[in-house]
Amino acid sequence: MQPSLFSSIHLTVTQVTFHIRKQLEEDPTLQDVWVEGEISNLSRPASGHVYFTLKDRNASLRCVMWKADAARLRVNLQDGMAVEAHGRITVYEPQGQYQLAANLIQPKGEGALYQEFLRLKSMLEAEGLFDPERKRPIPELPARIGIITSGTGAALRDMLNTLRRRLPLAQVLLATSPVQGVEAPPALVAALESLNKHKPDVILLARGGGSIEDLWAFNDERVVRAVVGSKAPVICGVGHETDFTLCDFAADLRAPTPTAAAELASQITVDDLRSQLDTQLSRLASLTLELVARQKTGVSSLLSRLKYISPERRIQSDSQTLDELSRRAFSALSHHLRLQSGHVEGMSKRLASLNPEGVLARGYAIITRKDDGAVVSRVSQAQGGLKVRVSDGEFAATTDRKS
Repeated sequence: MQPSLFSSIHLTVTQVTFHIRKQLEEDPTLQDVWVEGEISNLSRPASGHVYFTLKDRNASLRCVMWKADAARLRVNLQDGMAVEAHGRITVYEPQGQYQLAANLIQPKGEGALYQEFLRLKSMLEAEGLFDPERKRPIPELPARIGIITSGTGAALRDMLNTLRRRLPLAQVLLATSPVQGVEAPPALVAALESLNKHKPDVILLARGGGSIEDLWAFNDERVVRAVVGSKAPVICGVGHETDFTLCDFAADLRAPTPTAAAELASQITVDDLRSQLDTQLSRLASLTLELVARQKTGVSSLLSRLKYISPERRIQSDSQTLDELSRRAFSALSHHLRLQSGHVEGMSKRLASLNPEGVLARGYAIITRKDDGAVVSRVSQAQGGLKVRVSDGEFAATTDRKS
């Protein structure tokens, strides 16, 4: 029977393809799906996108991973590799093909581990083991640094080289341990307990990168609880920058790599110490010079005060006062002597004017009686022999008295 041309729906190829795309992309199951398969037809063009096919025994699925997601890819994809790819189903309309737009690819088997990782993370987080409030600060200048890692891995060499270069003064305590496999978790717990007995200032828990299976020991619940129970703060540097383990969440500080963990443990380097020492020496020299200058000024002030109250200055002042008083006394004495000399001279002139000899020199005479030396000042006294004294001597005289 030939189909009717009037009852059927007429669609273009574009419309059919769009309808199929709409149906697929609106299915929530197909927009968040993990697909297992083996890689084939792997292609990496210059655009940076990755194209490949996932296949199993009965079917194949075209896949694409866009450049932004491919840049975060941690797996080295190869043809024939069994993987689990996460993404969403889309339709490439120009070719009418449906495909998986993958945003995450991991080796087959990691999906179950990842689910276990999420379960443990949720449980331990609910217990408060990852709370930021319980994180302890990392000492800026640790004297003793503990390291837990494999004794043969490159991580140990990198950490030791970093600490030797940045902080050679620190003592390094090493507790080697397996870092993967079934024997790793109890060995890591024992290493943490052993190191804590030596009371380090900080502990570095580290190993190099690897797959989720390789790093699984650091997701072990026993190891996580040992990290939380460590007396010394713990820096966890496991894997590469994009790797996260439960120990990263439990540690006091997470480092993206083992080398970075050593750098975070030596925040103040020997160069910083030298710079601080130079700064302190310069400051000490400046303060010393300033103190010496202040003390010198103080000593000068004390010397000035000492000179002011010094007995020598008192003696000098008293000596000067004595000289001044002597000068004034001499001046007063000289003035007094001049006054007295003038007075004496005046008295001498007066005495000279009253001197009998002066009177005699003017022609007067002094007449005395010989017998008693009495001065004859009246005629009635002139009796007997007389002596007449004139300016140049004496001579005898007699009276001729008639009355």
